[in-house]
Amino acid sequence: MNVHDDGSGSGGAEIEDNETTPLVQSDKLLSKKQERKARIQFLALCWSLFVLGWTDGTVGPLLPRIQEFYDVGYATVSWIFVFGCTGIVFGALMNMPLTDKLGFGKMLVLGTFFQILAFTMQSFAPAFPIFVASFAIGGIGMAVQDAHANGFIALVRNNAETKMGFLHAAYGAGALAAPLSATQFSQMTHWSFHYLVSLSLSIINMVVLAIVFRFKEQDECLAQGGEIIPNKPENFAEEGKYGQLMRLKATHLLALFLLVYIGVEVTIGGWTVTFMMVVRGGGPSSGYIASGFFGGLTLGRLVLLGVNKKVNSALSACSRSNDFNPSWGKYVLYTYTLFSHFQLVVWLVPSFAVGTVAVCCIGSRVIPRSLVTGSIGWISACGAAGSALLPFLTGAIASKFGIASLQPLLVAMMILLGTLWVVVPKVPLST
Repeated sequence: MNVHDDGSGSGGAEIEDNETTPLVQSDKLLSKKQERKARIQFLALCWSLFVLGWTDGTVGPLLPRIQEFYDVGYATVSWIFVFGCTGIVFGALMNMPLTDKLGFGKMLVLGTFFQILAFTMQSFAPAFPIFVASFAIGGIGMAVQDAHANGFIALVRNNAETKMGFLHAAYGAGALAAPLSATQFSQMTHWSFHYLVSLSLSIINMVVLAIVFRFKEQDECLAQGGEIIPNKPENFAEEGKYGQLMRLKATHLLALFLLVYIGVEVTIGGWTVTFMMVVRGGGPSSGYIASGFFGGLTLGRLVLLGVNKKVNSALSACSRSNDFNPSWGKYVLYTYTLFSHFQLVVWLVPSFAVGTVAVCCIGSRVIPRSLVTGSIGWISACGAAGSALLPFLTGAIASKFGIASLQPLLVAMMILLGTLWVVVPKVPLST
């Protein structure tokens, strides 16, 4: 598979597929056993993403309480995001070589182990340096699970986009539910006991993933669900996977987009509660507002599934009539433009219903199959850098100019998101 500039001046790239891909397999060709297995695998990964969403949704409501308990300012407490990013980046970079040695199923369980360890440490509310370091440990586990869950669904040829939407809706549901619990605990003396709830969810996650995938390889698990596994390309072993991955322009463009996207998402989810309490004069119950944001994120990813299908159908019809050169990426661009304007008017608008799903779906089509999971890991690592960079930058700016400076920064970043999408590789509708 080669990625090259199309020379149209649009900043996009056309994709030439030179790698053997599986035939599209109809659901009717699957046995009932395969359908059931595929459904169970999908639900298990949805639960994994729910726990990841729960983890991210916890930070915002607890942030003011953490500042109060440890007596630290905006800039200092922002190190939580930096250490979390460090763990995610490390986990993403180690994901590919460790997966080659341990395999898909074992890596998923290993990821849950790191999260269990992190939540155990956090539940004791240890000294601030130890508390912050625990986020790096948890970040490793999140990176591993995120890359493998997205990589697995990206390789599914039956309704992959729809399943990806539901997968990330599960993440949003977790992020929606977490503030409901975290806000209650933030008003208690033992606020850190919220992490015992997180610990329980992670233990269940480990058990579910171990039972469903049974420590098996990814291709074996896909085959159990009725997927056709293609032969590896002839040049598969000619160079290291990292060398192949780093030569893909599409990987780095998608990584840059996700860096800004996740940075903005985590900034809103992490600093919204503080903004509402300090600037708007809200009380401790402001933590529930974070649920509003993640609730919109979840709802958007579900509602837009039908919209995306209708838009793609219309674009396909126009393509057959040669009226114009279609690209569903324009739809994503218009969506971001619209919601960046909403951000100027309404503080909490579900403006992130498209980004992650779009990146994963396009990435699965413009990146060779053998590199999808590794590429998603690398893209996630860059996204993690954004999840630390922008929230930390927000904390630093807030220390000097006040938390009210948050909104202008968010609007600027959302405009940048739309600009970056223009240069993301275009995917032919036939794929």
